[in-house]
Amino acid sequence: MALSATFITPSPSSSNLYAKIRKPFLSHSVYLLKPLKIQASTTLDYSNVSASDKSSPLKTSNWQWKFKDNLVNIYYEEHVKESSGPLQNILMMPTISDVSTVEEWRLVAEDIAKRNGSVNYRATIVDWPGLGYSDRPKIDYNADVLEKFLVDFVNSPDGPVKQPDNELVIFGGGHAASIVVRAAKKGLVKPKAIAAVAPTWAGPLPIVFGRDSSMETRYGLLRGTLKAPAVGWMMYNMLVSNENAIQSQYKSHVYANPDNVTPAIVESRYALTKRKGARYLPAAFLTGLLDPVTSREEFLQLFADLEGKIPVFVVSAKGAPKRSKAEMEALKGAKGVTKFVEVSGALLPQEEYPALVAEELYQFLQQYFGSVA
Repeated sequence: MALSATFITPSPSSSNLYAKIRKPFLSHSVYLLKPLKIQASTTLDYSNVSASDKSSPLKTSNWQWKFKDNLVNIYYEEHVKESSGPLQNILMMPTISDVSTVEEWRLVAEDIAKRNGSVNYRATIVDWPGLGYSDRPKIDYNADVLEKFLVDFVNSPDGPVKQPDNELVIFGGGHAASIVVRAAKKGLVKPKAIAAVAPTWAGPLPIVFGRDSSMETRYGLLRGTLKAPAVGWMMYNMLVSNENAIQSQYKSHVYANPDNVTPAIVESRYALTKRKGARYLPAAFLTGLLDPVTSREEFLQLFADLEGKIPVFVVSAKGAPKRSKAEMEALKGAKGVTKFVEVSGALLPQEEYPALVAEELYQFLQQYFGSVA
């Protein structure tokens, strides 16, 4: 996306912030100079699927999450086939990104829910706080906050997916997968199985420039600017909240096949960026505050610590960007990974190729749990 903008920040120490966007972030073509310059593309994983696609019975609702002094309305939806017999609950967590939404999992949920077999499946998809159709309060988002939300949502007595220990299966995409695995490692959630689809762990700036004190100072400046009342919206509109940027990101690295990026997808995602409070969580994501770990070694250790405890299925994507693909490939044959496959797609294979991903996930359930899944 060929955009260029100059922003004047209120910081007396670094008053000029230049943002030059050449191409989307996950290519990690980012350069931070003095004054702070960003030539980049954002690690923005996106979602699509029309909200009108409802081939299985669909329930939409809200659940109220209490976080400190905030009561946050959390959007979720359920897909289930109306029939008798055993019921297995699956929680699907969207990939964390500027335009994250339940819609990325919708066709996979519908596919699995409508299958005929000895076990029926109820798939619940939930939007993270600060993203999708959930409320977006101005809070200090980080990986611990999102982990707490996941734990509260899963374990709350009045929650939509409350289950006895080891009875819930959790699917997650991108950073969401790593947050799920981290929570399971700590024993904060006790899923029956985990599927990590195109898992990632590193935000776009830290993976390129590291986390030394100098860079952390610059990341803090960028976060503060994005969250500021006036200039923040200006920067957010240039970096994220415009249809050209979204289309460019989808075509360059979010989807493997640019022809799969339709005007409807772009319009839907653009609308999400205009919701109240839309820029607060992305400010944390861009600068690495949502990273559940800080190195590949820690990433691999998350999975290793689940060895022999929980079946973990990793679905890698053939067309993922080079840096992200390297992290996915590192899990092939890794300790704690029960099964590893590769499917077509890039950062959102579950959205771009839902039938392929749904089949792999269903076969995983059948292989490890069979008639008692």
